[in-house]
Amino acid sequence: MKVKIHTRIAEIPREQWNRLVLDNHPFLRHEFLHAMEVHQCVGEKFGWLPRHIAVYGDSGALLGAMPLYEKHNSYGEFVFDHAWAEAYQRYGLRYYPKLVSTIPYTPARGQRLLSIVGSESEIYPLLLNSALQLTGQLGCSGFHCLFPMPDEHRFLSQQMLSRHDCQFHWHNRQYRDFEDFLSRLNAKKRKNIRQERRRASSSGVIIRRLDGHSASEEDWHHFNRFYEQTFRKKWGMATFNYRFFLEVAMQMPEQVVLVLADLEDRCIAGALMYRSDRALYGRHWGCIQQIDALHFEVCYYQGIEYCIEHGLELFEPGAQGEHKLARGFLPTLTRSNHWIVDELFRQPINRFVEHEQEAVSNYIQRLLESSPYRRELSA
Repeated sequence: MKVKIHTRIAEIPREQWNRLVLDNHPFLRHEFLHAMEVHQCVGEKFGWLPRHIAVYGDSGALLGAMPLYEKHNSYGEFVFDHAWAEAYQRYGLRYYPKLVSTIPYTPARGQRLLSIVGSESEIYPLLLNSALQLTGQLGCSGFHCLFPMPDEHRFLSQQMLSRHDCQFHWHNRQYRDFEDFLSRLNAKKRKNIRQERRRASSSGVIIRRLDGHSASEEDWHHFNRFYEQTFRKKWGMATFNYRFFLEVAMQMPEQVVLVLADLEDRCIAGALMYRSDRALYGRHWGCIQQIDALHFEVCYYQGIEYCIEHGLELFEPGAQGEHKLARGFLPTLTRSNHWIVDELFRQPINRFVEHEQEAVSNYIQRLLESSPYRRELSA
């Protein structure tokens, strides 16, 4: 087998890459990664330099791959290591660059070690060793694998540190409809959700749920405006752009779920989600007019309804947010793996992640004691 490092995803055949993607995961598809690169959502400007690893067989067929980036900051990772970077700086050492295997700006679980099914025992070590070798060749402080799948995490944890965190996910318990879902909640939470949905609908707002086929260029202009407005309010960087959204919608139309809210013939808010064959992923929200409870309706309740209607098992609405608990999303453990080159830092960071694991475990346990589901259905 031959290992090659690619600085553009376009150098890897699209069909061969997508053949390695399980569950038709939207963020891992070649089209999504390619759209980020060609529309400058990644690159030198934002400190995300593609260094994708590909493993080829003797015939030239792609057998394994890893989405990988050389990072010159910690922006858009959702696994926070600023304290580590500051510690390096205090000792006069460079924390950047580092290597990161993840999907930029996307805190969603997914494959990081892509492999032909049945060849994982051979491909996984080859991908990891290649990433560690590249870490040394580029003079990086470490290699980080964010939000891997459980089997990947187990493998990586044999050699790398493991960090834990918490997100809030919704699980479809074969609900017949939204009312069936509500019936499983305790009375207080059920009443609150009904009130929020009534407040949103009584405002006169009309909700439109679109996919890549039905959303027009005007719809994408509206959504891009909302997206940029959100970052202006939060003093952040809007890394995606109109051309990126439009291309993904054209290339992956069935995997795009765009929810827009209109008031008096004016589009005022929107949320963008993507779907795999079994899960829905909430990604971006924005608005130009505040309407009571509209955020919950567009970002959460529309997504839950979509999952029920389409038989999706899981809804990951994004990172953080305890307010999601009251709306049916349960605390869920997420993981990442980290390899630190400098041995002097490896030991204190290991102690740090051990304390962090315990804190996250206690946090999740406390939250589960406040489950919104009726007690006999909480297990």
